[in-house]
Amino acid sequence: MTEKTNDDALNAAKNMTQEISEKSLEKEAMEAVKTLILWAGDDPEREGLLDTPKRVVKAYKQFFAGYKEDPEEILSRTFEEVDGYDDAVIVRDIRLESHCEHHMVPIIGVAHVGYIPSNRVVGISKLARLVDLYSKRLQTQETMTAQIANTIDKVLKPKGVAVVIDSNHNCMSTRGVHKANSSTITSRMLGIFRTDEKAREEFISLINSPKKF
Repeated sequence: MTEKTNDDALNAAKNMTQEISEKSLEKEAMEAVKTLILWAGDDPEREGLLDTPKRVVKAYKQFFAGYKEDPEEILSRTFEEVDGYDDAVIVRDIRLESHCEHHMVPIIGVAHVGYIPSNRVVGISKLARLVDLYSKRLQTQETMTAQIANTIDKVLKPKGVAVVIDSNHNCMSTRGVHKANSSTITSRMLGIFRTDEKAREEFISLINSPKKF
């Protein structure tokens, strides 16, 4: 699925949600959880499971909160007073918690995000928020990596953007092939990080360097 198609699907889902009241959707979601409990072989009316549908829906609101935010708005406030700084800005080891769109099970990992500003910078916490926004959706790691990098490139128009994500997929570790210790690494390099090998190597070296605190 391309990013264009992904955006179209999100818009269609938002339009559909507007046509159906939030309260009605919530009720349907809780009924769906009851059905899953029954399908799994348990009794949704059992005392320990009575409030489970409500808890699951509440949890899902947190898991998928990224659909309600605008990624470009997060990066909209920038600063031009950087005293000529034009080297890489890197935030590494940003914890991410997402869900695989194929099995709806967790993807847990870290993101390393860097860019080389052209004439403005953004608050470093906004980079972490951008990762949170895209991770709080049903995702593939490849799509999420590209979305983070493309949004930074589009809004900040920097000289280069680099995003690396390293994560564990529960769809591989808890089912299927059961490879609990495996991790998946994806990267997206734009601008100077794609064309300049030295810049790219410096980014990789910095995100892998030992922490000093």
